[in-house]
Amino acid sequence: MKSRFGNVLLYVFIVIIPAMIGSFFFLMNAVEHNEESRINEAKWIGSIHQRSWDQFISETVTALEMLSLTAGTVNTDPKELEPLLQQAMQMDPRYGGIYLLDNTGKVLTGSNQFLTDSDLSDKEYIKEASRTKDIIISNNQETLTNGQTVIGIGKPVANEDGELLFIIAAHMRVDYVQNIMRLLTPDAKLSVLNSEGKSIMDINMDGDSTFSDNNSISIPIDRLPWSVKVELPERDLFEIIKDAAQYILVMLIITHILFLLIKYLNLKKQAQNEKKENELQKLELVGTLAASTAHEIRNPLTGIRGLIQLLSEKYTNKQDQYYFSVINDEISRINEIVSEFLILGKPTAQKTETLDLRNIILELEPLIISEANLNNVHFHIFLPDVPVKADCTKDQIKQVILNITKNAFESMENGGELTIKLSRLPTKAQLKITDTGYGIPESEIEKIFNPFYTSKDAGTGLGLVVCRRILQSFGGEIFITSKENKGTQVDIFLPLQNHQK
Repeated sequence: MKSRFGNVLLYVFIVIIPAMIGSFFFLMNAVEHNEESRINEAKWIGSIHQRSWDQFISETVTALEMLSLTAGTVNTDPKELEPLLQQAMQMDPRYGGIYLLDNTGKVLTGSNQFLTDSDLSDKEYIKEASRTKDIIISNNQETLTNGQTVIGIGKPVANEDGELLFIIAAHMRVDYVQNIMRLLTPDAKLSVLNSEGKSIMDINMDGDSTFSDNNSISIPIDRLPWSVKVELPERDLFEIIKDAAQYILVMLIITHILFLLIKYLNLKKQAQNEKKENELQKLELVGTLAASTAHEIRNPLTGIRGLIQLLSEKYTNKQDQYYFSVINDEISRINEIVSEFLILGKPTAQKTETLDLRNIILELEPLIISEANLNNVHFHIFLPDVPVKADCTKDQIKQVILNITKNAFESMENGGELTIKLSRLPTKAQLKITDTGYGIPESEIEKIFNPFYTSKDAGTGLGLVVCRRILQSFGGEIFITSKENKGTQVDIFLPLQNHQK
């Protein structure tokens, strides 16, 4: 139940919460990206109409300039310009009419009869053109008698002395310009605003001539004090959801992979802990068994060994003696296993003394040299000149060294080299024992300290376990590294005197 709750809690923190937070940010990012796309599209639409208006104004200025040059040469009846005005209007359908006015604003002639004898002197753009003697475009629409909505343009005509002779007035058809703008961007909603921010003409506004500044952008027209205000396209919810969903899906995959990885690491750690607990339980079981039965086993062994000794003296036959020797060897083997059991069963708190490790190694040197000669092994020993003192038990340290050298000799069946090197580190003593034997496979190096694990036919699988147990009781450590067919290195570390943690 606790494990299931832990898994649910882990899933919530690793997957659910990041997914919710990530979904929010990814959704906001998708909305922001869509907003940016809407703005760019609106800018593109506005730039199209901006260029269209700039081109139209440029063409209008050019046409009126030509007409003003012609009108400036008229010395007789202004009616003579009527065919030219009609021709100019027919060539450009954007105009609703082109008229020649006197310097007061009264219509003299035109391309049509809508404004015959009319007085345009009250029109602001006519007043401004007369005052500035420059081309002026009206800031507002006006409706003609035929119901046509137009925007007026005034171009003054002056003589060489700068005196105002005539004013050419042109009416730009709003409906025609609107149709052209609809053809350029049929789905866009926009308005053309004058210098006061009022709408001159609307496109696709469906009767609503205003829209929010937050939902639109304005692009100024270069040759006019006007601007094109474009409504941003509607948000594409499907595109927003699709963009966000892609990122959310990737994030969910990543978080689930992370969850599975953490789950795997937890299971691996749990398995390692269980493995350690099992090892400890095995050692505890062995220790309990040793404490309760070791002496009971040794007592009958002593009796059996004595009886075998008596029988060997009675039956001196060669074959019988062979049998007795085999029995004695097996009894010795049983006794050795029981001795190892006793060590495993002892409490960790032991009576130690401060010993110079150099002396312990020197005491073992004759035994090791003798064993090396029997196995055709070259033995080397390196000891420091200064004492290397540690708190330990002599017999047990000797047992550790002999167990390790015994393993080394067994791995060098065809001879080799065995080296023992003692070093003094700042806080520890290091005893390095290396051989050139067949080594330990990489797949088995992690198992060598498991109780009862052995690669030998006659091994107990307790030798290295006993060594580590002894060293740990002294606050020491043991590490083994090995390469197949190259040899094995055993590093033993013991705290120096007065440096134990």
